[in-house]
Amino acid sequence: MIEIERKYLVTSLDFITDSYTKNDIAQGYLNSNIERTVRVRIKANKGFITIKGVGNESGTSRFEWEKEIPVNEAKALLKLCEKGVIEKTRYEVKSGKHIIEIDVFHNENKGLIIAEIELENENETILKPTWLGEEVTNDKRFYNSYISKNPYKSW
Repeated sequence: MIEIERKYLVTSLDFITDSYTKNDIAQGYLNSNIERTVRVRIKANKGFITIKGVGNESGTSRFEWEKEIPVNEAKALLKLCEKGVIEKTRYEVKSGKHIIEIDVFHNENKGLIIAEIELENENETILKPTWLGEEVTNDKRFYNSYISKNPYKSW
């Protein structure tokens, strides 16, 4: 239940040709408090509810609990979410032994592309493709809960 991941900005769309999946995602926050976010997500006709705790000092590790829920329940819960439901397209790319999830944001967050890589431990070596840019793991501006309230286009 501890999520370990690193986040990076993406510098080009070259990842698209390497991707093996593509899914549209809608997600909102029932609670966007940085110490305990509660997220509702619809991805590929499946619903999920996720609770995340506060990150450690490096921002790499934090508690995460997720449960699949019926999509109709997720749709109903999205209507209760705080203002700023996020819409994005997620691509997945294999890189060495890792899967890189690349989120291309839409609407108010258009122009923002973030890659996330889940790890087994914080010191794990990552094979970085050329399109992987600056690391933003500990920059809270790139948390989805932040951009739901502070859209990228207003930066």
